[in-house]
Amino acid sequence: MKIRPEQLQSHLSKELLAVYVISGDEPLLAQESADAVRLAARNKGFSGREVFHGEGKFDWGQLHNEANALSLFTEKKIIEVRISNGKPGDKGSKAICELCANPNPDNLLLVILPKLERAAQNSKWVKALESSGAHIQVWPITGEQLPRWIKQRLLESNITANQQAVEILAERVEGNLLAAVQEIEKLKLLAIDGKVDAIMMSSVVADSARYNLFEFVDKVLAGDAQSAARSLRGLHSEGTDAIPLLWAITRELRILIKASEQISQGESRDRALKNAGVWEKRLPLFRTAIQRCSAPHLRMLLYQAGAIDRGIKGMRKADVWDELTTLVLSLAGSQTLKPSNIKLLIGP
Repeated sequence: MKIRPEQLQSHLSKELLAVYVISGDEPLLAQESADAVRLAARNKGFSGREVFHGEGKFDWGQLHNEANALSLFTEKKIIEVRISNGKPGDKGSKAICELCANPNPDNLLLVILPKLERAAQNSKWVKALESSGAHIQVWPITGEQLPRWIKQRLLESNITANQQAVEILAERVEGNLLAAVQEIEKLKLLAIDGKVDAIMMSSVVADSARYNLFEFVDKVLAGDAQSAARSLRGLHSEGTDAIPLLWAITRELRILIKASEQISQGESRDRALKNAGVWEKRLPLFRTAIQRCSAPHLRMLLYQAGAIDRGIKGMRKADVWDELTTLVLSLAGSQTLKPSNIKLLIGP
């Protein structure tokens, strides 16, 4: 069976199954789900806990031995298996299926996984786990969902906040759920009568957005124009120099242009991107960007990047950060630059 994270507490208050699987790439929600299962298990007498990391050269025989070991004090225990890459391999798959087929009532199996690809979700070992217990799939909180999630968390902490205050916190943490929880804990101590308005939220909450160069570039490639522009402002306010930012954008532009040229000659998109130096893990981001931007548009953006570079070096009068913002928005999909106006914008 499958259970949504928000249903887990209600489920655990009614029953405790023999197997729980938690998968997903949102660390806070996955951790909280695992903690809820562990607490419910302890309350039911599962006082022992053994943790295994099922990847690399892990001996899956250890799992079988632990599951069938008799405790001197007949102690019920949690057997926790963490598979960080989501791929237990043939031996691991077999061991998990055998464990599910022959459950020990004195054990509770807790399996923690990253986000699973479709093939893994349909694998025999995952189906065996789901048939024996519950699968909690943790999904990231999107930008649109974040204010509602924050408001619910505030209410759970007996804090009432107006919509403007909630939106301020959502913008400051920019998807960092751990930072949001930390700020809510701070508000629990500081909020008078449990009420928070926009003024108080602005003065209390630190800017916890994860502004760094690599995540900024990923947002640009993904086409998240609003978030990319916000990250650019954050990097600027933190004192980041314009040169490494422009270098990072220019590097990605050259890769996209090179791949576009190969695609126009008949090469497949993924092969062209790999030939241009894109790693397998970053292919989805570059696929999105190359679908969004035509080759002429990319060349125009590279021309704009060159003009910004001359502005940084004092070879032309320019508001470098304004032009960087325009470049970022255009590459991210907000069509602020067009061939008809680019010469007027960057001048000689």
